[in-house]
Amino acid sequence: MRDAFLLAVLPFMLYAIARRPFIGLGLWIWTALFFPNGWVYGPAAAIRYNLLFAALAIFGYLTTRYKPKFAFSGTAFLVLLFFAWTTGSTLTALGRPEVAWEIWDRFMKVVVLFVFVLAIVDSKLHFDFFLGCVVLSVGFYADIEALKFLASGGGHKIEGMAGHVLGDRNELAVAFVMLLPICAYLLREYGKQSRVLSIGLLGTIALTVVAIVGTQSRGGFIALLALGVYFFIKTDRKLLVTAMVAVLALGVSQVATAEWLSRIDSINSAGKDASFMGRVVAWKLSMIMAMRHPFFGGGFKGLEYFPVWSSLSQDFFSYPWFYTGDALPDTEKARAAHSVYFQVLGDHGFFGLAIYLGILVGAFRTAHRVARRARAAASAQWIAQAATTLQLTLFAFCVGGAALSFAYFDLTFAIIALLIVLERRILPRALAEAPR
Repeated sequence: MRDAFLLAVLPFMLYAIARRPFIGLGLWIWTALFFPNGWVYGPAAAIRYNLLFAALAIFGYLTTRYKPKFAFSGTAFLVLLFFAWTTGSTLTALGRPEVAWEIWDRFMKVVVLFVFVLAIVDSKLHFDFFLGCVVLSVGFYADIEALKFLASGGGHKIEGMAGHVLGDRNELAVAFVMLLPICAYLLREYGKQSRVLSIGLLGTIALTVVAIVGTQSRGGFIALLALGVYFFIKTDRKLLVTAMVAVLALGVSQVATAEWLSRIDSINSAGKDASFMGRVVAWKLSMIMAMRHPFFGGGFKGLEYFPVWSSLSQDFFSYPWFYTGDALPDTEKARAAHSVYFQVLGDHGFFGLAIYLGILVGAFRTAHRVARRARAAASAQWIAQAATTLQLTLFAFCVGGAALSFAYFDLTFAIIALLIVLERRILPRALAEAPR
């Protein structure tokens, strides 16, 4: 049934992409985050939807007569510089070359998406359609899994699909948290126009919070709390937000299991938690990797290659100021970095980390500038809301990613590209058209 439906709508999708490249761009991110191949099992599973939609979107852009001026900025330059830097670190990778080049190939596709977001997105319609496709991917999965969680009375454990970019439940939880500001933005923009859409987005927000609980991810829960505080500070509807949080908290308390409460309670004693201290050990070894190879680091997944892990462990006691309690490096297998910051530090050295942090800081500064300038014009209020939304989404990533190896996430770089488009293309046009 799923195969027949997908194959039936595929020709219409292809026709729409051929006519409007921005539709292809939206379906590009949709397939990257939704992974349609994991939902079908017959002939439809053999089609590489992400590659197909990406290729058609690029072809449509290249052949269209009107091409908007390319939106470029200092932050965009840093993204391209970071990609070039990862190429250098991959050439000198300490781990398995085939693994390093595989991750490089994945990141290359993320950067290509970043570039074509800068090239194609040219209006509010394009911008909102792209975010809508994100909701239809991550949000749909959150809805389905949350309903399973509720139907099982909290017994269903929510995890991502094996082999997918969001296969790990912790990364999935952070993606769910990143989704919440996007849903709130679309609800504000379109909720009054359609009751069905309003109910759907409100339901998705509620079910996404339930899904975050269902993943039993402590990092996701911390990101959710941090996002709630930050969103409360940013919003001009504090009373409404407070009421919504109270309702959601009451609902979560009804579905939270004893196992989930026990995991969340362990946050208070993180220094005694073996899982958390194991991550601290990985952070220290990532730092040692950068100390040994400050320029290019160890390359993608260099830390996860056991001979490298074992070699780095020999210098473990050379840095007593990096506290790890009683935890010591695993002597049987290597571990992931479990932090976007230490992941980049170990993979690409101090210079690579500096570029990566420059990208994040540049994105936050862009969001602040756009929101401040847009508030000055009545016709640009949606742009101010959009910039704040993307800032909140990045904030959720930065907090949740502090304990996850999630540095090269597709959505993060797409959000940064959308911020650049807002500042360089959409906002100037809105301000120029605003009545003086």
